[in-house]
Amino acid sequence: MTKGLRSEKTETLGVSLDEVNLAQMNLKGVAKNTPFDFNENLSRQFDANVYLKREDLQVVRSYKLRGAYNKIVQLSEQEKNNGVICASAGNHAQGVAYSCQQLNIKGKIVMPTTTPQQKIKQVKWFGKDQIEIILHGDTFDDASAFAHQLSQEGNITFIHPFDDEKVIAGQGTVALEILNQCNQPIDYIFVPIGGGGLASGVISVMKTLSPNTKIIGVEPSGAASMAEAIKQKQSVALAKIDPFVDGAAVKKAGEKTYKICAEGLETTCAVPEGKVCSSILRLYNEDAIVVEPAGALSVSALDFFKEEIKGKNVVCVLSGSNNDITRMEEIKERSLQYEGLKHYFIINFPQRAGALKELVNEVLGENDDITYFQYTQKNNKETGPAVVGIELDKKEDLDGLIFRLENHHFDYQYLNTDNTLFSLMIG
Repeated sequence: MTKGLRSEKTETLGVSLDEVNLAQMNLKGVAKNTPFDFNENLSRQFDANVYLKREDLQVVRSYKLRGAYNKIVQLSEQEKNNGVICASAGNHAQGVAYSCQQLNIKGKIVMPTTTPQQKIKQVKWFGKDQIEIILHGDTFDDASAFAHQLSQEGNITFIHPFDDEKVIAGQGTVALEILNQCNQPIDYIFVPIGGGGLASGVISVMKTLSPNTKIIGVEPSGAASMAEAIKQKQSVALAKIDPFVDGAAVKKAGEKTYKICAEGLETTCAVPEGKVCSSILRLYNEDAIVVEPAGALSVSALDFFKEEIKGKNVVCVLSGSNNDITRMEEIKERSLQYEGLKHYFIINFPQRAGALKELVNEVLGENDDITYFQYTQKNNKETGPAVVGIELDKKEDLDGLIFRLENHHFDYQYLNTDNTLFSLMIG
């Protein structure tokens, strides 16, 4: 965790309260006043009063509509006539598309060519005939560069996903709603961070109206760009990110948002992607709440603060629910690995009858299960390698499994800790 650089002059931190109040007026009848729910399961687990701000139930299933609409509605008539453009393959694209449809403004959405059809269809659905989708490049950076190029060439306003004061003000309306919906002092707010727009909006409101509330910024471990910016005391681009938590996997935090978050956050917390997956499954299984990976970040961080939040009033912002159902197998897989229940090995089997039977009968525990097995017999070889995936009943069973593998003289290589080989064999 990385401590923020706290400032005593909190009344001027972020965008002004007047700007956020204006955004709330602009969003009336467009964005939902989303539910604010007490969560009994999490409250019992952490011995705290845990509330969920349900932005996963927003019109476009994420908070992004708030900032996009607030920015676009305040453009000049000439700018509106020229249209708008953005680069996004996710929630920001949907927010911009819906805003264009509501305001009868033409918009261009630039997406990487690798964007799944499901996401393209969703953006088209929200934007109707007001938007044009342009597929360009293999990565988001390619798409973003092309969008900026088109913006300059066509004099079209670029709608930034987070590093814009009107976007930040729009996201700040989440905090205004929380304060109106909660009838007791809030001790902690856990807010997901990608580029920092939502966190900056929340800071802008809370530091003025509820200065004693501690704001925790939560990032995925594989893309903790805000923590790095705070550490380096400037916004810097990460060399590499894990794109799994796609709604928050940002290489570089915003210039404006970094300055606000550096002063206004109590701390940042980087959550492993596997932990996020476990939270997604738990929210679904226990509360029938469907969230995307970024939407589960805030809840995922509670474990790391369990001593601090005991007896406190805690709010977690569930930022979105645009989850592709085809990802559920990967989510389950990552969760099992993080929980220490799923393990992969390359095992060199002696090419003799009964070798596999020996593994099953003598090496596997009573509740161990082979869930993956890939083997090709090699001619004129004494041994043949097989990739074996084993799911355990308890993570503590791994030591016994390793002991039995070695005791029965199986030649093996453990894959979970070898990221390069693991991705080649399994990924």
